[in-house]
Amino acid sequence: MPSKAGFLEHPIRSLITCFVSWKTLLLLIATCSPGQGYDTSTSLLLSSHDPTGAPPLPVALHYLVSKLTRWDAIYYVRVANRGYLFEQEWAFGWGFTSLINLCTAILLKAGIPHYHGLEGLVAVCIAHTAHLLSVLVLFKLTAAVFPSSSSTPGLALTASLLHIISPAGLFLSSPFAESSCALLSFLGCYLFTKSVRSGGQPTIGHDLLVFASGVVFGLATTLRSNGIFNGLLLLEEALRNLFYFRSGPPLVKIRRLVATGLGGLCVGAGFLLPQYIAYSEYCTQTSVQSRPWCEKTLPSIYTFVQEHYWNVGPFRYWTLSNVPLFLLATPMLLIMTISGVWALSYESAITPGSLRAKKAPSAGPEAEAFPVLRNLAVTQILLTLLTFTTAHVQIITRISSAYPIWMWFLAMSFRKGNSSYANSAVRIIVMYGIIQAGLLASFLPPA
Repeated sequence: MPSKAGFLEHPIRSLITCFVSWKTLLLLIATCSPGQGYDTSTSLLLSSHDPTGAPPLPVALHYLVSKLTRWDAIYYVRVANRGYLFEQEWAFGWGFTSLINLCTAILLKAGIPHYHGLEGLVAVCIAHTAHLLSVLVLFKLTAAVFPSSSSTPGLALTASLLHIISPAGLFLSSPFAESSCALLSFLGCYLFTKSVRSGGQPTIGHDLLVFASGVVFGLATTLRSNGIFNGLLLLEEALRNLFYFRSGPPLVKIRRLVATGLGGLCVGAGFLLPQYIAYSEYCTQTSVQSRPWCEKTLPSIYTFVQEHYWNVGPFRYWTLSNVPLFLLATPMLLIMTISGVWALSYESAITPGSLRAKKAPSAGPEAEAFPVLRNLAVTQILLTLLTFTTAHVQIITRISSAYPIWMWFLAMSFRKGNSSYANSAVRIIVMYGIIQAGLLASFLPPA
């Protein structure tokens, strides 16, 4: 194991080494987990008796994919294989199923045989690749949000290591959209942060970056609906530029506002496009009986199927039988709430495009953080509140993987020597990740 100095000297190599080690451990636990579990959905999905006559995957790959294709992953793989057929399938990200389908088509064009279950293997590869890339992008994002600090390399490395052992655990290795959503969320935040100029007026290059961040956030939203919260960064930027119109609309502010507005439209499109596709299929066909959600003022198949098929809604999950799931989610609910409040109270009261460090160079990283820190804190708190009151609360352990504030909070705790709380949090996360790998692979709850 490399020394601390070795980690800092070669951070990317160190992150890749730790990533491979952690993934290997989780996959070993998954492959050694007993039986198919109490649900036969995976075995039916990957059955060797394929009606199209496609050959099955090689035995080792078939076994690995069968251990990772559980719960929601079954929907993703099935839809990627034959498209959306049943209404409830629209609860699962159109963007991720399209990505699996696209990558599978590229492999087939390259001459790879169309094995039965190939979509599952492709999805597993996408999940691993996206998780690794999200770790590396988080490293760059942390350095961008906390610039010019002597502790930045160690802070960025620690935060990225925390993302490797994220409580999402095996969900980031399986055919789920979480790792891809995390990658695009971090990348969008990085592009947005780089678009904020630390001195002077933003250039056209900076405006293109803020627009690009909106495009990336829009793609993240097609993967998971909570990706739309990233749009709050662009909304704040738009309002900030409108504020300067009081003294007349300077050209540079108009340009910035247009770029931000176009980026915001891309975020909205990421949510609305799948809804439009579903609306065209269910609500405009005269030969098909119209569904109840088609008559809504704002027809959304996603919100309908979540409510109708999964009973998602305010306080619907608050039942006695779900108390164990609330207890399971409690550590991450607390970590995300505490870290969100920490970021809101962070000493970073800075104006757009300037750093407080300019006024107080010795103030340290607390004074150098970009305004993105506070905005992401609001997003994280909103997500935590929404999950606690409305959603299936246990999913907080996996959707938290796309929100960097709690990782920065724990990383900063380690860097400042306040490691007691951080050590306890990491122990819980690691223990949960190991136990969860065995449960998920055995098709046992929670999920």
